[in-house]
Amino acid sequence: MSKIVILGAGESGAGAAVLAKKEGFEVFVSDMSKIHDKYKKLMDDHQICWEEGQHSEEKILDADEVIKSPGIPDTAPMIQKIKARGIHIISEIEFAGRYTHSKMICITGSNGKTTTTSLIYHIFKKAGYDAGLAGNIGNSLALQVAEDPHEYYIIELSSFQLDNMYDFRANIAILLNITPDHLDRYDFKMQNYVDAKMRIIQNQTPQDAFIYWNDDPIIKKELEKYNIKAIQYPFSELKENGTIGYIEEGQYKIEKPEPFNMEQESLSLTGKHNIYNSLAAGIATNIAGIQKDVIRQALSDFPGVEHRLEKVCTVRGVQYINDSKATNVDACWYALESMKTKTILIVGGKDKGNDYDPIKPLIREKCAGLVYLGADNQKLHDNFDSLGIPVRDTHSMKECVQACYEMAEPGMTVLLSPCCASFDLFKNMEDRGEQFKELARNL
Repeated sequence: MSKIVILGAGESGAGAAVLAKKEGFEVFVSDMSKIHDKYKKLMDDHQICWEEGQHSEEKILDADEVIKSPGIPDTAPMIQKIKARGIHIISEIEFAGRYTHSKMICITGSNGKTTTTSLIYHIFKKAGYDAGLAGNIGNSLALQVAEDPHEYYIIELSSFQLDNMYDFRANIAILLNITPDHLDRYDFKMQNYVDAKMRIIQNQTPQDAFIYWNDDPIIKKELEKYNIKAIQYPFSELKENGTIGYIEEGQYKIEKPEPFNMEQESLSLTGKHNIYNSLAAGIATNIAGIQKDVIRQALSDFPGVEHRLEKVCTVRGVQYINDSKATNVDACWYALESMKTKTILIVGGKDKGNDYDPIKPLIREKCAGLVYLGADNQKLHDNFDSLGIPVRDTHSMKECVQACYEMAEPGMTVLLSPCCASFDLFKNMEDRGEQFKELARNL
């Protein structure tokens, strides 16, 4: 019996463990942190051996194959030892893909992944398709394959997940954009991060589809290096040579595989970035054969995604917006670009090697104040204090929201769009957003 070791017992790890057990492997799960009770119960119910708070080296290095949580960097000591032994390391998505013949619609990009994935899933469900939501959102793909299989899977893929995928094939691959992100995980080399994103098209065949943003300079340059076998569906904001999805004279239009159009004003998502997300989703669901009237209805009634430009409340004439998912500079740029009023911007957190220069012009134009929120805000001071905009230095969400309350005047917007990861002060991005929402509503 082959032995599978799984490092990390969160949603992906616990799900992979269940599938591995079902497929007859000897399974051992190890997590350096405390394991959530629901995942302990899941593994206990399936009689899976696990440990928490440590890595038992002897048990781990006895593996035939290791499934690694996306959050564990390659620099982790145990990963280095596994590699030194020549043990193959894969992701949960790669493992799950071995045991299903379902259609895979896979979405990656530096920004817009969650919104686009959720929108595609919304359209599939409205059309009555048997679809599962997986990857960075939804439930573990491996667990669904094991216990709740679907005909289609809509999968949000991070660069970390793509790093450990080798034979997995996306029937429809969507690449939204590539901008600097997670460079701390890629030796601060942009090309390493770009290479990870481009893995979305590996193993595609002439029967598959590749949807991508045609205006992205990095994608354009990278495509010259690849022999792409899939049918290409480029989209852009305006009609250009070769693009099959675009906005023209207030009309949202898709040319292939079936001509499709609707009023741009009818789209539920607003802002330039959401035009791209909506085009990608419309093309993907068009390819899947979903009826045009269903796509139109779903594009017009999609409720949006929590923590992404989420309107929280209005206090004293000031609108509070939660964009905690904006964990890189480009995401913050799009959020600021969509602001219609003077804005108090909240930035800060765990810096991932950010270059803040691209957002400085928008900050000058749109912002009436900046509130820094982080354990260490020195880099923010170095980058933004010279803009001459009022700033406040805070180190907790309570301090931060109070500072915003004091700075904002009626008619303004308070925008949490931090540019950074959340791990310096918060459990995760969701925790940061939830704290912001609760404190804003209690003002």
